[in-house]
Amino acid sequence: MYRALSRVVVALLVVVQVYPLVWLFVSSVRTEGDFASANPFALPTSFTLDNFTRAFEHAALGRYILNSLVVTAGADALIVVCGMMGAYAIQVLGFRFSNAVRALFLLGIVVPVQIALVPLFIDYAKVGLLDTYPAMMIPLAGFGLPMSLYLFSSFFSYIPKETYEAASLDGAGPYRIFARITLPLSVNTIVTVVMVNSIFIWNDFIFANTFVFSEGLKTIPVGLQNYIGAMGKTDWTATFAGVCVTVTPLLLVFLVLNKSMIYGLESGATKG
Repeated sequence: MYRALSRVVVALLVVVQVYPLVWLFVSSVRTEGDFASANPFALPTSFTLDNFTRAFEHAALGRYILNSLVVTAGADALIVVCGMMGAYAIQVLGFRFSNAVRALFLLGIVVPVQIALVPLFIDYAKVGLLDTYPAMMIPLAGFGLPMSLYLFSSFFSYIPKETYEAASLDGAGPYRIFARITLPLSVNTIVTVVMVNSIFIWNDFIFANTFVFSEGLKTIPVGLQNYIGAMGKTDWTATFAGVCVTVTPLLLVFLVLNKSMIYGLESGATKG
């Protein structure tokens, strides 16, 4: 009975997660007339690929994808490097008040993003960082760091201390231990941290919309505003086609790295 109930719950969760994607791809190949006149949630009665052509005509999708890739890669790199090194110092090396430092980092999880917009805008204006890639990367990395540090720290607690002690007896210093032992063992956790944060970074709108002004630096969420025409009229089928184009790279990477991500979540978060 319990197993059957669990399967039903899992099936419902899968439907809830997968249905929006299926509906998005189906709507992207419907004609404008079919989508406007018929039930938008019904199966399409016509098929067209012209929506994808109009999607590239309305906006510079290639440029938006490139900008999102640059911001996502840069923010992920900062999160992984800072998160790993911070967790290594707190969990493995240890120091006085390390638990207090860990708690201080974890407090960042409850800090709302909106509270940082005005202070960051003022600071960026003073140092000339407005309308640049780092203007988006830095806050995204900062808000993604607490959870990443928690995952790395939890995973590092699984590594036996005897492994580090043996390496120290062989003459390895903390940097060599980190590079030769901790880093290779953390591959699955790194994949998990990258994927979890990439989803939020790829979809970020608030930082890109606040700190970026030029068309050439717009990311996908901000660039999709170009599909809104005069008087608020939106070309919905072209918009859906544009979203399909922009979401496909992240979806493919997620499917390829899915096993590593699941393993990283299990090994890096269960004990914590």
